[in-house]
Amino acid sequence: MQKLALVVLMAAGLAACSSTKLEEPAKVETKVEPPKVEQKVEQKAESRVQPVDIDSELLKAANAKGRTVYFDFDSFVVKSDYTPLIEAHAKRLKNNGKVKMSLEGHADERGGREYNLALGQKRAEAVAQSMSLLGAGSAQVEPVSFGKERPAVEGHNEEAWSKNRRVELKDK
Repeated sequence: MQKLALVVLMAAGLAACSSTKLEEPAKVETKVEPPKVEQKVEQKAESRVQPVDIDSELLKAANAKGRTVYFDFDSFVVKSDYTPLIEAHAKRLKNNGKVKMSLEGHADERGGREYNLALGQKRAEAVAQSMSLLGAGSAQVEPVSFGKERPAVEGHNEEAWSKNRRVELKDK
């Protein structure tokens, strides 16, 4: 019985596979013309966007913060008040590796010549280290000391002395 069912199924499968010729569809010729499109020539507007000179923008920002770091008496610790100033100049140096600065350390008139030269150097190196930690290259900053030899303000009082305990950041 199973064999008979199998034979019937195979016969039905072969009958279904027999080829019957289908009629080909009639060919219809139609001409399709593309739509007429008017071509408009548009003039491109010139760009009015000006390129940004980052170096000059960073220089302006740094100069706006100032170029002098002041210190307490007999100290070479950079005060937190000067962090924005140092950050602005370090950012400028980090952005352009060709820019170099001289960090000129100074002291007031009190103390000996050698002591004030050493103190001015430590002040300049403290600013250089702060700038280095913020990304400025160590070859870009040169700490130099003038001790008490170049006072910013002449005088023999605390007001004059406080203006002379400084590091000046100067471009080379």
